[in-house]
Amino acid sequence: MTAPSRGAGPPGRAVVTVGGHECPAGETPGPGRALAAALRGRPRAVVVPMTLGRDPVLAAAAAQTIGWAARGGTSGDLLLAGPLGTVTHLVGWLRAAVVRALRGGDSGRAALLVAPAGRPEDDAELCKVARLVWRHLRAPWVEVAFSGGEPEVPEGVDRCRRLGAREVVLVPASLVPPPQWDGALTAPPLLGTAALDALVRERAAEAERRWHRDGDDGLAAAAAHHHGHRHDHGHRHDHDHQRDHDHRHVAVGHVHDACAETTEPSLRGAAVHGR
Repeated sequence: MTAPSRGAGPPGRAVVTVGGHECPAGETPGPGRALAAALRGRPRAVVVPMTLGRDPVLAAAAAQTIGWAARGGTSGDLLLAGPLGTVTHLVGWLRAAVVRALRGGDSGRAALLVAPAGRPEDDAELCKVARLVWRHLRAPWVEVAFSGGEPEVPEGVDRCRRLGAREVVLVPASLVPPPQWDGALTAPPLLGTAALDALVRERAAEAERRWHRDGDDGLAAAAAHHHGHRHDHGHRHDHDHQRDHDHRHVAVGHVHDACAETTEPSLRGAAVHGR
């Protein structure tokens, strides 16, 4: 993700990516001035939010920037695509990554999911994801650590070892590679370059079809989804996600166990994209 444009999009339309805390710093423009600058000189473009499901405010923020950049233009010149992935996709991709990371290892190997820290709600979401990955794989340990948050990678590795793991594999849970750490193995990127580019093109094509079919540029839907998400989290996350670092058993709760049952059918398909 070294440039805002990711190759050919729909005919006559550029593809521009926008990122947040799930993307490497400086490699993908964020919403606001950086995205506005990326759109300058691209009168017809589709913007793809580069989130794997843990940055629900990204699309709404991008929609605000696109709305400002579209002033004086023709309706439909600038489109907002759906997010690159959802939390359900992320669980599927991580399940495949953890299987690969633990392959060849014995029961003494732990998977430590690593991602840059986001908002408290975003970090709690990764704890839920880790629980779902662990539940469906029954791997010995699937733990969580954050770059720039709590627990940091050293604390996460130490926790895995205290739980009895002899080896720890750092598995990226975002588009940012995990840091190298002495005494720990590092898994490859969650999505390879070819798979990532294909997903971006797919989201861009979906946005183009939606515009031609429904006349929907995606901007209003992003704002409405963000508004509903804020109200939803006002109820679901008022209970204290305890920070005793027992992410496998404590930071999830009964609501997240229910999610494990309802997402299973779609996870089978989502895992394919991570290979």
